[in-house]
Amino acid sequence: MKDRRSGEHWAGRLYMREISLHVDPFLVNTRITPNQLTYLMVVVGIAGGAVLLVPGLTGAILAAVLFQIYLLLDCVDGEVARWRKQTSITGVYLDRIGHYLCEAALLVGFGVRGADVFHHNGSSTNWLWAFLGTVAALGAILIKAETDLVDVARQRSGLPAVKDEASTPRSSGLALARRAAAALKFHRLVGGIEASLFILVVAIADMVRGDLFFTRLGIAVLAGIAVLQTLLHLVSILASSRLK
Repeated sequence: MKDRRSGEHWAGRLYMREISLHVDPFLVNTRITPNQLTYLMVVVGIAGGAVLLVPGLTGAILAAVLFQIYLLLDCVDGEVARWRKQTSITGVYLDRIGHYLCEAALLVGFGVRGADVFHHNGSSTNWLWAFLGTVAALGAILIKAETDLVDVARQRSGLPAVKDEASTPRSSGLALARRAAAALKFHRLVGGIEASLFILVVAIADMVRGDLFFTRLGIAVLAGIAVLQTLLHLVSILASSRLK
């Protein structure tokens, strides 16, 4: 699993697959099904977004911890399914929907946190930040949907699954731009694990400063990245051989 460079999260390769392999033995002989583990993953991920309503550093720490548990469950559900030979289309579907919901919940929660709905840093709620957080969430969903819809389009056209090499743009200029973007990896900030760690960093900065300046700056940054990456990813797909 760690060798799946295009399908394995860097945190999975770095440490979480090692941890999950020590958790699996406690689950494979129980009545807990892989799909139930996926449902639990979704609950934990959505809770990770909700706890951002807890003010101060506490909420950010809880969100980061819950998203590490979310990642652990994301590894464990598939490992248990493969060990028991219980892999299914339903499981794959639930897993994808879970990622959509959880990453969106985190970014919306970040936006609501910046809006200061409980007036911890002022006398009014600024809904602009909740709106920008929702924009970031929508962008994160669309980026995933753009990738998933390649498989949908190919299947409906009777084509086999796309190969990794087909993702390279046919234009040399676009290929260079894609490599540059991949090297910078700025687009990863709207992913669940990266965003939860980013939120923790800005929460620490806010604690030092004593207000929500860095949280609000972070919301604007993630919204901008999400919108830009949605457009760039769409162009990258259309310019590649993935739909050929």
